[in-house]
Parts: sequence; C-alpha cells; structure tokens
Amino acid sequence: MLISDFSYELPEESIAQQPAPRGRSRLMVLEGERPEDRKIGDLPDLLRPGDLLVVNDTRVIPARLFGHSEPGGARVELLLARRLGERDWLSLARPGRRARPGRRIRFDDGLWAEVVGRPASGRFHLRFSEPVESHLERIGHVPLPPYIRRPDAPDDRERYQTVYARRPGAIAAPTAGLHFTPELLARVEERGVGIARITLHVGIGTFQPVRAKLVHEHRMEEEEIEISEETVSAVRATRADGGRVVAVGTTVVRALETAARAPGGLAARSGPTGLFITPGFAFRVVDRLLTNFHLPRSTLLLLVCAFGGRRRVLDAYRQAVAWDYRFYSYGDAMLLSPPPGGPSSDVSGAG
Repeated sequence: MLISDFSYELPEESIAQQPAPRGRSRLMVLEGERPEDRKIGDLPDLLRPGDLLVVNDTRVIPARLFGHSEPGGARVELLLARRLGERDWLSLARPGRRARPGRRIRFDDGLWAEVVGRPASGRFHLRFSEPVESHLERIGHVPLPPYIRRPDAPDDRERYQTVYARRPGAIAAPTAGLHFTPELLARVEERGVGIARITLHVGIGTFQPVRAKLVHEHRMEEEEIEISEETVSAVRATRADGGRVVAVGTTVVRALETAARAPGGLAARSGPTGLFITPGFAFRVVDRLLTNFHLPRSTLLLLVCAFGGRRRVLDAYRQAVAWDYRFYSYGDAMLLSPPPGGPSSDVSGAG
C-alpha cells in the first residue's frame, strides 16, 4: 500500500483552533455506505442495551517546557516524550541545535536539565536536576498539536483533558473522549450500556508522521498500555451476551487489539505496544469506533481506514468537509461500523 492512497484535501479553515463546548460537537454516523449528520448528544440512542463503551483514562501532563540553553541563553522549546528514569526523559527540542549533548537548559523556577545524549534523530536524552513532575504544573504548558496555531491558554488545561482522565502520562489527549460530559456518560449508562477503562499513554508514536512511501515500511514507536482483568471480564461478558464493544478512540482500539493477541486470546496486559494497524488487519475485539477526523497520511487515518474501509472512510471525510465539520483534535466526531462484508472488504482499493 502507498501512503499517498490515504490523502484527502482539507481547507485550512476546517481545522478546529478552539474546542466546541463539551457535549455540543457534531457526530457523523457511518453505519452503511452513506454518512448521517447527527450530534454527539445522540450517542446514547445509537448504542444498544448490553453494549460496552471502552474509554482511555490517561491524563495529559503539561509536557511542553520553555527554557534557555547555556552558554548563550538562547530560548529552547522542549516536549517531554517518554520517561526513562527518576530524572531522565526522552524529549524533542526546537531548535535542536540548542540542545546539543553537553549543554544545560535552565528553567524559570531553578530547575535545569543537562543534555546527556541524542539516541535518535530528533530525540534528546535529558537529565533533570531533580524529578521534573513536581515542576510541571508551574512551568509546563499544555502540549497542543502544531496544527492548533495559537499558544496554549489557561482553559486548555481543563479542555484538553477528558472528564474521566485520572492516570497522568500522556503528551496528547485521546481526543475522541473530549466530547463527553458527566451527563452524557450518565445517559449512556441509563441506556444499559456498560463503561470500561483502559490506559494508553499517548506518546510520539501516535503522531509520528509516516515518511515512508510504502505503508509497511513505517515503524510505530512504542507506547505504554494497561488493561485490567476487570476490563477484560467486561469485554468477554459483553461479547458472550451478544453486545458490541465500542471503542472511544484509536488508542482504545490499539490497546484492546494488542491485548487480544496474547496466547489464548484477550488477556490483561501492562507494558509497551507498537501495534501498527493498517488495512487488512483482522480485528478481534472492537465492533464500533468513535473517533475524531484525522490528518491525511497519518497512522490514525490508516487505522480508521483499516476498520471502516478505505474508500468508504475517505468518501465520508470528503462529505465531512462539504458539511463544514471541524477536523482534528478539537474537532467533531465520527461513529463508524465496519463496512458491509467486514473491515478488509475494500483493502484492494489501496495501493
């Protein structure tokens, strides 16, 4: 498959720069071949009693830092990507020339970090003077994606976080969950739908661009997941009773489908996943997917096309543009089923 087969045209004005009020987003429903224009508030009515909604309870940390490189005092922007130890982090730096190994970067509250190495292109190994976590609430910024072309604001601290976020560790929000309010979740439960949690700490792997021309040449960076016995039992019970497993976001899909590949089937799991889902993938757990609209040529769009069918999904994206839907992290949502004949039924259209 060519990555160029997963492109679409998007006007700049379609990229949401501000979030809609929680619970007020639009919802495209793709059950058959033609999309339907609904509201996220309609979601409980689109689910069935006995279904299971699975959410990602990771919490975004204020992982963007601004400091000054020594010697010289030039400003440098850091994005903490992965914790390596008590004081050590893997980070992105901009501009990278100001984070050469051996340099120190100082921050406003007395914290400093030494650049001890550059283990990979675009990645820097930082060793902080003390554990950085206690400083982040004071000096850290919300790591909004680069297509949101504004600085983070105080409101982003709450809005770029799901209402059920509880386990710190993500550097980006699982954005399909941003639409929920406590009231909407209560209505889901009143409908007779269960709610279960997984954790996937969203990292660089989710958003790393696909630079290879051939899809199979891309390699996902690993991210940490945790799936409890309680969630595994809920999924098994739902399937046994004829209910559907509805994943809230691509991160939930990757976590559940990773756990389903254990010997003997779905099992509790804690550790890294580098699962890369592309068209032709055999889904074992997820029956429905609630997700936002994703960037062209991204691993996220590849996963959605794997689940919903490439032609069908890209046709729906074009319709979303025509209907003035809002795209990306702060944008609107889509609820989709596999295409008639199953998720792999139109793989032949790619490449």
